[in-house]
Amino acid sequence: MKKILFHTKAYTYLANKLLAEGKYEEGHIELSHFADGERYQRILTNVEDRKVIVLGGTIDDSSTLELYDLCSTLVKLGASSLSIVIPYFGYSTMERAVKEGEVVTAKTRARLLSSIPRSTKGNRVYLFDLHTEGLPHYFEGHLRAVHVYCKDIIMKAVNDFGGSDCILASTDAGRAKWVESLANDLGLQAAFALKRRLSGTDTEVTAINADVENKTVIIYDDMIRSGSSLINAAKAYKEAGAGKIFVITTHGIFVNGAVERLKNSRVIEKIICTDTHANTQKINDSFVEVRSIAGLVDSRL
Repeated sequence: MKKILFHTKAYTYLANKLLAEGKYEEGHIELSHFADGERYQRILTNVEDRKVIVLGGTIDDSSTLELYDLCSTLVKLGASSLSIVIPYFGYSTMERAVKEGEVVTAKTRARLLSSIPRSTKGNRVYLFDLHTEGLPHYFEGHLRAVHVYCKDIIMKAVNDFGGSDCILASTDAGRAKWVESLANDLGLQAAFALKRRLSGTDTEVTAINADVENKTVIIYDDMIRSGSSLINAAKAYKEAGAGKIFVITTHGIFVNGAVERLKNSRVIEKIICTDTHANTQKINDSFVEVRSIAGLVDSRL
């Protein structure tokens, strides 16, 4: 018997890709809103004693609660197992407190999802290319967190645009270890930029640790929000003599006109990202190539 696949509204596009393979039964939901904005959900598909998958991201608080309400009700209605697929865990920036009194949102949201009732055969949550390795440990109790790496998708993109003689680079030393590991797997040289923070939003690149003269440089970062730090890093690599510069990211969030800003910088040839975030579906520009994680998700379910 096929597993039943439900999804939150924002992830309809990714659910459709999975359903198109014919391996899953589509779960149906009635969704509307009351006059005051309160969400109404009703599960129309019988899930009793069935294995259930729920695809949904935490791209904002509303989407997180939509996911939580849906999963909690599916268990109440008798789902025998629950697999929660979260392509983008949106609270990773606040994964630790730096100043006294700061709310560690990554932990509080993980605790919220951990409070989803346990299905008969248990609950799992699948998380993709997390910003920090420690996040799965914030999930508690009977909810098993699985960190899924999009490494194969990233490596394919590197080979497609950089070949065997490019340099794999990071925007800063913070991602250097992951980029170095990826470069070793590909047999490439790794590079990273040293930077110092000027303010809460601005940084300055102070040095590059490798010779990039006339080399194709591929910068990897796990996520792109506004793109400011990425532009600074790309300019630094270009000033150090780099040839073409490509950017690969897992999570293309692209807020506040990021795509236009990155394109207008004229130092980046192309951006390759995955479809883990719903914002990628709004892009209509050949400057950004979006590759799907649907196959990766399917392989884990």
